[in-house]
Amino acid sequence: MNNPMPRISRRRFLGTTAAAAVVVTAGSSGIAASRTTHPTPSLTVADLPRGSAPQPLAFDHFPSRLHAFVWRNWQLVPTQRMAEVVGARNSDIVRIGRAMGLGKPPRIARHQQVRSPLTVIRRNWHLLPYEQILTLLNWTPDQLAFTLREDDVLFIKLGSLKPDCPPLRYRAPDAATLRREEEIAEIVAAEFPGALDLAEPLFDFVSRLSAPPKRGDIPSPLTGESLRFCFSYFALTGDPLLEKDADPYPEGLLARLSQAGVNGVWLHTPLYKISPFPWDPRRSEHYSERLENLRRLVARARRHSIRVLVYLNEPRGLPLAFFERYPHLKGVTEGDHAALCTSVPEVQQYLVDSVASVCRAVPDLGGFFSITFSENLTHCWSHNGGKGCPRCSQRPPAEVLGEVNPLFWKGIQLAGTGARLIAWDWGWPSDWVPEAIRQLPAEVPLMSVSEWSLPIERGGVKSDVGEYSISAVGPGPRARRHWRLARDRGLKTLAKIQAGNTWELSTVPYIPAVENVARHAENLRESRVDGLMLGWTLGGYPSPNLEVVAEVMAGATASEGLQRVAERRFGRQLAAAVVEAWRGYSEAFREFPYHIGVCYTGPQQLGPANPLWAQPTGYKATMVGFPYDDLDGWRAIYPPETFASQFERMAAGFESNLHTLRQAHSQAKGVAAEQHQALERECGVAEAAAIHFRSCSNQTRFLLARAAFLAAKTPSEAAPFRATLVKLAQAEIELARRLFRLQTRDSRLGFEASNQYSYIPVDLMEKVLNCRHLLEGWEKE
Repeated sequence: MNNPMPRISRRRFLGTTAAAAVVVTAGSSGIAASRTTHPTPSLTVADLPRGSAPQPLAFDHFPSRLHAFVWRNWQLVPTQRMAEVVGARNSDIVRIGRAMGLGKPPRIARHQQVRSPLTVIRRNWHLLPYEQILTLLNWTPDQLAFTLREDDVLFIKLGSLKPDCPPLRYRAPDAATLRREEEIAEIVAAEFPGALDLAEPLFDFVSRLSAPPKRGDIPSPLTGESLRFCFSYFALTGDPLLEKDADPYPEGLLARLSQAGVNGVWLHTPLYKISPFPWDPRRSEHYSERLENLRRLVARARRHSIRVLVYLNEPRGLPLAFFERYPHLKGVTEGDHAALCTSVPEVQQYLVDSVASVCRAVPDLGGFFSITFSENLTHCWSHNGGKGCPRCSQRPPAEVLGEVNPLFWKGIQLAGTGARLIAWDWGWPSDWVPEAIRQLPAEVPLMSVSEWSLPIERGGVKSDVGEYSISAVGPGPRARRHWRLARDRGLKTLAKIQAGNTWELSTVPYIPAVENVARHAENLRESRVDGLMLGWTLGGYPSPNLEVVAEVMAGATASEGLQRVAERRFGRQLAAAVVEAWRGYSEAFREFPYHIGVCYTGPQQLGPANPLWAQPTGYKATMVGFPYDDLDGWRAIYPPETFASQFERMAAGFESNLHTLRQAHSQAKGVAAEQHQALERECGVAEAAAIHFRSCSNQTRFLLARAAFLAAKTPSEAAPFRATLVKLAQAEIELARRLFRLQTRDSRLGFEASNQYSYIPVDLMEKVLNCRHLLEGWEKE
């Protein structure tokens, strides 16, 4: 591959997963009772992926693994369900929680359970074996297999391994356990008065954003003809068109996105879920119901002048068992799946017919955008392994890749609707690009990641941007080259950016480096692109970032756009101070130690929720999942000291500008109550970002000090490093306290659609237990 800056491929981490069924959640017990169809034979627990199955981590700040289980699930899983998992009575679980100071078990609403299974899976990954995770979720093995493979490659995010956890059983507490419970309760009472009496419950933002805005709450929609489309801030990423309890685009969200200048939204569903699958109709079970729900969504969105697009990543690879019956369709093999070979006429006709059937069923559908070289196995060259196919190995790779989009377009033409197709060049090897663009139909625009291959220097380290960056202001040379090739053919062009947030920091609703976003939009307007994709699955919150993009693309300068958005959101009295803060945050954020490896494996998504460890865990950081203590994985190309210093610079810049903004706020006169509240929440987002950055620096320096401490040969040699460890653990306690206060007042913090909650308040409380436990251990040495 000749990509200037290829992204760390999620597929190379993907372990062998079992053939998965189409699954949806419904019902009322557990996390989500399931309605599951089985296009392949039902799976067993033995079929679930395990990888290397290492020993799980131990959490010694709890008296037992049972206590860690109760603590971590207290805010997400009903106590009765927890009791069933470990063979206890409900009263036993309630007693444990109360004894640790967690108070009365919270009421966990149905919508919270439906929206939190990924969070539940992740927090029990080192605590429970698969059998008990299934009981906790009230799922089947088929449903978990599907989720691990198809829900934004969850198994990769979990490290492509399942720790070998023994079954967890309830045991009555002994005297030592009771004493430790009391100690934990004392810490909770001292550090977190009121504990889990949340001012804003988890997922509260869903109801806020779902309710139609009151008249006069927000201004008229921003104008502009060019397409600007994004993903829902809180859609599920599994089977969104069949999930009745989790509307991906409720009325209120559509209205607010429209007001923020968005005129397109997208969702993902494999073609076999929304069209008949000719070789195995069971795989398409409920497709008519999904299409009806898609029709309804399209009609609702049109009332807000928003078009709906469907993401195509086709044809999806299928389990090897499928090809036992249809060997002539089989292309390259990867693990327990193989490609539907697009050199086979039957497969080509399937793609044409499927797209056509969707367009006919939903004639007002805005269209599709496609990725033809990605993590999912699709055509035989989609993972650069086409030599393993007897047909595709005889064809140029670019020809195989390039013929897929014309097949999609042929289906749209057959249907005769107004649907459009956008071809995204994500991952295309450089030497394939000219031929792939040459094969695009004249009506199909090319979309390219704007900032890809942009040269940068951070902390004296030179590199290039991959994607997912707000810290770097594009466009870069790769996009410019591809747009030029497309325009030479008379094609229109689009830019894919991240306007709201990125994997540089995904767990705030938006990164308030708004000037960087405005400048990027200004550059793209001058580059004459014909539309924008505003983000992948993250960044879809109706934020000032989205608004400023619309303003600038409609003709405003970056400065004018910033001023207009600030006045609209916070009033004239505060606008100048807000703009100055946005400029300061942007300058600070340009210090982010960017590398795609940092984005994916660094600790910035968790911040102070990431535990500290007295001894190396031996685990490698996973993609936006578990950072563990893998400093070498976090820092990518940056020296450890540079990595820590860059996060310190960002934290200091955010803190300084936030302090100035709060001073201006305190001195402003005549600020309306709504604007006052809006600015308080704006400040909370900036403070949370600063806390995450400060924690990343602390954690890096902690690991450096830990290595020196463990290598010391004498007590006197170890003493200064122990002192550093103590100081940093105490600093992390304070950051965890501060972030706890913010998250309990703003349920958006810690959340991102494809990962759900990366942390919740009990995790920040646990960090304090974790640090206090370490401090006690060092005091005894």
